[in-house]
Amino acid sequence: RSLKNVNVKLTIIDKTNHHLFQPLLYQVATSALAPRDIAYPIREILKKQKNVIVIMDEATEVLTSEKTVLFKSDRRLEYDYLIVAVGSKQSYFGNKDWEKFAPGLKTLNDAVKINHQLLKAYEMAEATDSRSQADRLLTFVVIGGGPTGVELAGTMAEIAQKTMTRNFRLIDPSRTRVLLIEAAPRILTAYPESLSKKAEEDLKSLGVTVLTSTKVTDIDEFGVQIGSKKIFTNNIVWAAGNDCPAMLKTLGVPQDRESRVIVNPDLSIPGHPEVFIIGDSAHIKDQNGNLIPGIAPAAIQQGKYVGQLIKKGVPPHNRKPFRYHDKGLMATIGKARAIAIIGKFEFSGFLAWCLWSFVHVAFLVGFRTRSFVMLEWMFWYITERRSSRLIYESDRRDVDSNLNHSRQ
Repeated sequence: RSLKNVNVKLTIIDKTNHHLFQPLLYQVATSALAPRDIAYPIREILKKQKNVIVIMDEATEVLTSEKTVLFKSDRRLEYDYLIVAVGSKQSYFGNKDWEKFAPGLKTLNDAVKINHQLLKAYEMAEATDSRSQADRLLTFVVIGGGPTGVELAGTMAEIAQKTMTRNFRLIDPSRTRVLLIEAAPRILTAYPESLSKKAEEDLKSLGVTVLTSTKVTDIDEFGVQIGSKKIFTNNIVWAAGNDCPAMLKTLGVPQDRESRVIVNPDLSIPGHPEVFIIGDSAHIKDQNGNLIPGIAPAAIQQGKYVGQLIKKGVPPHNRKPFRYHDKGLMATIGKARAIAIIGKFEFSGFLAWCLWSFVHVAFLVGFRTRSFVMLEWMFWYITERRSSRLIYESDRRDVDSNLNHSRQ
């Protein structure tokens, strides 16, 4: 968008055909919103921008010496400028085999699968005659106490306590157990300790069991191992760490331990001023020496900054360093419960929730999307019902396969 009306040929390549607003993925995973509410076709967003070509493909390698990108389809694309904004993926800290039992939440497919597993767990609990099996089916574990983990755990507890109670006759959904496991001494470590404590209190009031200073030692088809204790469940979500796509290694430049590329002050990579890394994949510090977080406002600012450099044709030696303007951090715990820090000001409760709602709606792409999300939230706030509780036939086989372990 920063390059609109500029005499450039801009090619956007993505492995999906849509722009995704990741901060609301957890609401798709917990039936508050439908996938279409937080995603928008890339071609539709840019349909009036005549200098843009959109191609659905996946980049696999960058040949910086040849100024060429290689793709999964065997396509090759030469560039004058390259902007890499490939985001991040979940990291299992060397335990890759845990992924099949504890999916992460990074894509629409992830959100839909988690949602189906959650809904199917209640259906199977209603159908079983075994009390112990029902208890296992109604146990949900979220690993990772960052914003995603907190938002997921709080919403799962709300569903059990306020939505599902009216829908079932043979089970009591209010007996659902939701556990949030965090290895650090407290949840939401990026926030001040006072807000972290408030969030934990809110979670506990919703019925969430918060386990801090607790390290997961194993995950298998039967549940989660924490030290000598086993939590038996098939409903596990991983929200504990990030890594970056392997494609970044082909750039041949230094990366940090989360595989983010350590970029120059102008967001370019060492030795190649024509290649920029922005968003979650960029390791760069702000003017105070703090690492810029991988959040939407930072990525948007970086996109605008790089767009202006290209638009104005600024030579590398004249580029002013990227300056990050911290607009604060926000996380929601549940209905009318949230925390926020903006500058030196801290907010919690209903006011923070209103701020969170306004900001997230404002960042969504498309008037229709914003309108539908506002209406859904109003409906949910008044009725406490979630309208997207559908299990699609296409995913039933995957969900059934996971849940069949509960019968063993």
